[in-house]
Amino acid sequence: MTARILVVDDIATNLRLLEAKLQNEYYDVLLANSGPEALTQAVGWAPDVILLDIMMPGMDGYEVCERLKADPRTAHIPVVMVTALVDPAERVRGLHAGADDFLSKPVDDATLFARLRALLRVKQVQDAWRIQGEAARGLGFRAPAEPSLDLRHASVLVLSADPADHAEVQAALSADGVTVRGADTPAEARALLAGGLHELAVLVLPEDGGETLRLASRLRADAATRDLPVLLVAATGQRGLVLRGFDIGANDHVFRPIDPHELRARARNQIRRKRYQERLRDDLDRSLEAAVTDPLTGLRNRRYAMRHLGGLLHGGEAAILLIDVDHFKAINDRHGHPAGDEVLRQLTRRLTGQLRAADVISRHGGEEFLVVLASEPADYAEAVAERLREAMCGAPFMVAGSALQVTVSIGLVVAQQGWEPEAAIAAADAALYRAKSAGRNRVEFACGTDLPAAEDSTAGA
Repeated sequence: MTARILVVDDIATNLRLLEAKLQNEYYDVLLANSGPEALTQAVGWAPDVILLDIMMPGMDGYEVCERLKADPRTAHIPVVMVTALVDPAERVRGLHAGADDFLSKPVDDATLFARLRALLRVKQVQDAWRIQGEAARGLGFRAPAEPSLDLRHASVLVLSADPADHAEVQAALSADGVTVRGADTPAEARALLAGGLHELAVLVLPEDGGETLRLASRLRADAATRDLPVLLVAATGQRGLVLRGFDIGANDHVFRPIDPHELRARARNQIRRKRYQERLRDDLDRSLEAAVTDPLTGLRNRRYAMRHLGGLLHGGEAAILLIDVDHFKAINDRHGHPAGDEVLRQLTRRLTGQLRAADVISRHGGEEFLVVLASEPADYAEAVAERLREAMCGAPFMVAGSALQVTVSIGLVVAQQGWEPEAAIAAADAALYRAKSAGRNRVEFACGTDLPAAEDSTAGA
């Protein structure tokens, strides 16, 4: 797994040593010897991970980390602090500043590369969602609100056969209002986590790792728990198991004896990262939904309908109803555009009330609507078209206290397998034109001259 690593240290020897280790594992490395230089390089070079020394003159590592996390351009970059300090309070301070983990000097190679692999896995997923979300916002879609940082009512599951472990984690996390639930066996933990109600899994490693590490791997394989952060609790003699845990999907760890402040800080960071990740995913989902949805009516838009129709005609027939509101310009001119918009919204409700969930209805443009019925015969499609026409004219539309009589004209065609969507729509449009010319408020079938020529209709087959 190649990646870009920014190494920050004021001592040249430390920089060169880490550079050699990282380049030997085929990472791209950039060096910075001060806090201000690190901030500049982080914005300009966009590293995947930053290895940050704490003890530097002028701007120390804590301040650098805080500034990185406060800048939207760099807030998503994982930061690993490298330090000779052994006081647990210093680790907690760094975690509060936004650090993702710590490495002690001299840096152990196995630990360094295991942590990098774990951090990069998470960042790759987040980057994919973030980049797609930014592209969608560039097209005008708004970003959702930032995820809540309030951990009250956050739910954490603790796996351990010892009730004392459950109580210890509960005592540490209760200060943040976190709800802790215990599980005695990996099977029980997996069943509880599959419900998707927890924001963090704390797995206490038994002496041999055994089924607990296997659970960590299964959580990553299951769709319901793939993005659930996993924090390992281990004895100092289980360092090898912790590194193995990182390789199979664990996100973080604490060693015994547990410092409650460190556990709180690490749990807080993991839960917040999960919420950030969910926000990115929701942002993308919202953007994708907006990209295929008409904002006025909430129906699918023309882009979606054409792709859907193309897929249907690739493998079978489809009945197409092109619907146009009669004298819509007169409604806008006489009652105003807000009234016209309300007519379209009410018309949407009437249309959807007459159609099945499997039918696709879209706003084709302006006052035109498109209905696609998959693999339906002509007599059924005609019955649906008449039902929709009658649903519009059967009762007036109540708009701003006025009763408006609204009718629609409908052009209908049963498109054959292999037709191009544009040709099928053109045939329905020709039928719609005849319905308008014949007096409106009627349904017309596409006839022979409306249909695409044989060579055109089979071009996409």
